[in-house]
Amino acid sequence: MSDRPDGPPQRTSASTSRRAFLAGGAALGAVGVTLGAGALTRSAPVAAAPAGHAAHGGGVDGATFRAGGTVDHDANGFSPTETLRDFDYGSVSLTADGRTVREWVVAANDLEIEVAPGVRFPAWTFNARVPGPTLRCRQGDLLRVRFLNGSAHPHTMHFHGIHPADMDGVPLIGPGVIAPGESFTYTFEAEPFGVHLYHCHVGPLAEHIARGMYGTFIIDPPQDRPPADELVMVMHGYNTTFDGEGNQLYAVNGIPFHYMHEPVQVRRGELVRIYLVNILEYDPINSFHLHGNFFDYYPTGTRLEPSEYTDTVVQAQGQRGICEVRFPHPGRYMFHAHKTEFADLGWMGFFEVSG
Repeated sequence: MSDRPDGPPQRTSASTSRRAFLAGGAALGAVGVTLGAGALTRSAPVAAAPAGHAAHGGGVDGATFRAGGTVDHDANGFSPTETLRDFDYGSVSLTADGRTVREWVVAANDLEIEVAPGVRFPAWTFNARVPGPTLRCRQGDLLRVRFLNGSAHPHTMHFHGIHPADMDGVPLIGPGVIAPGESFTYTFEAEPFGVHLYHCHVGPLAEHIARGMYGTFIIDPPQDRPPADELVMVMHGYNTTFDGEGNQLYAVNGIPFHYMHEPVQVRRGELVRIYLVNILEYDPINSFHLHGNFFDYYPTGTRLEPSEYTDTVVQAQGQRGICEVRFPHPGRYMFHAHKTEFADLGWMGFFEVSG
């Protein structure tokens, strides 16, 4: 792409690159959890960042998670706490025969965000946030998604689900790639019900996804699922070195360690439904593990009966599912990737159960 470094990327092994990002053995704030790799320090610069971002030292200079350091959510323009329960049902109207029509406007933007204290990342986004908005509808609805490309780069919106080929959001089919300053309206029927995702499908695909161009797409079944406290969790990472070899940070809903600082608030005995999506790039699999509790798991959410009762699920990139849990006891319960390196680099948090 046009904003890649002119020279070849710095080559280091994935494990060396990631672990160089963290050093020491500091505890994260006052929660009493010691990170296996510790705190970010000034002694761990990253490889060359894209041209135009050298002023930020390529990434981690001066950053730290020590003593509970957090990012500026107001400056970013989004917060993972709000993302959890933020469902966008679009603008709703009815056709003459009573069919529901839902319409959205989604814009691509280039946005620099703080992904860890002092670490600024040149993201490519949908509606100026990572992940993009959670679009929600019901099976059978007619959907119109007007995509405006306000980025300096060509993009598309590719929806997982069933739709005509010319609405697939891939190069060379239908409208193909949407150039900067152009727009297109994707129109299709919502099917099948389940938890899906959308993302840009322009090459190099890995970079467009890794930069932040993804979001959750939920299609509810014809009849409502049982009432629940519903949450969206999108698992992903940040390749701050831009070497395409691995991530230096891992996160849920945009910011590493966020739910350690601001635990997810739920109530004892209440049904909690988690729409879990894995869009992690540069690693083949991801996972979700919940401490002290078990949950029913519905792969892709396309069936109304769970496939298993467990405390850990594994997802490849693009896989997703629904986790349903009732917490029988109050207290704080950790959740994280069941891969130590991912957890050490940001993919962990707490549920705080009250009542």
